[in-house]
Amino acid sequence: MKLNLRVWRQKNAGTEGAMATYEVDGISPDMSFLEMLDTLNEDLILRGEDPVAFDHDCREGICGACSLVIDGDAHGPERTTTCQLHMRSFRDGDTIDVEPWRASAFPVVKDLVVDRSAFDRIIQAGGYVSAPTGSAPEAHATPVPKADADSAFEHAECIGCGACVAACPNGSAMLFTSAKINHLNVLPQGAPERETRVLDMVAQMDAEGFGGCTLTGECATACPKGIPLPSIAAMNKEWLRARRKVR
Repeated sequence: MKLNLRVWRQKNAGTEGAMATYEVDGISPDMSFLEMLDTLNEDLILRGEDPVAFDHDCREGICGACSLVIDGDAHGPERTTTCQLHMRSFRDGDTIDVEPWRASAFPVVKDLVVDRSAFDRIIQAGGYVSAPTGSAPEAHATPVPKADADSAFEHAECIGCGACVAACPNGSAMLFTSAKINHLNVLPQGAPERETRVLDMVAQMDAEGFGGCTLTGECATACPKGIPLPSIAAMNKEWLRARRKVR
């Protein structure tokens, strides 16, 4: 395959960026999108040019580091992470636009790399449980209803990639925050901090400068792990419940 790439290049957070055009040839349809970018960077290095900076880690679809907007879609045209997107999803001769996440709370570090530490601070605000230490309890010592266990597992699948923010017209982090809150709040272990968790995490989300949620649904559509949109409604109920109880 031969492809035309239009890639966002930005030296650092303090400079203006622009799209740069590159041609890559000899791309196998079985390559992942990141392997294709590796090929581009090998060519750039051989030519003495600065390679394109992009984030990646596990390359197994479980860490969420590979955050790219491809042809206007977070992670690209398939519902998966960028590292699991293969070049067979494109055609020979295609022109592909590659950009970083676009959100004021995700400032560009360089090229396609953005600072997503705002997510870390949201989790830090309430993503913990005051579980006692010591010997392990007996199995099933704290029974968890199956519906609650299923809900917790569903929300625990959020890998914090930020696709929901990148896809949202307002740059909202509501889907991410709701996943983290709902994951812990439905479990018995999360009960002691239930009220403070939701209030603190929502307050931190607002403090980070994310936009407001208008329930347009782009966030859930872009999520590679399929976190459902009703998660936001469930979190809103938790927030209202916490406000009433704390007051």
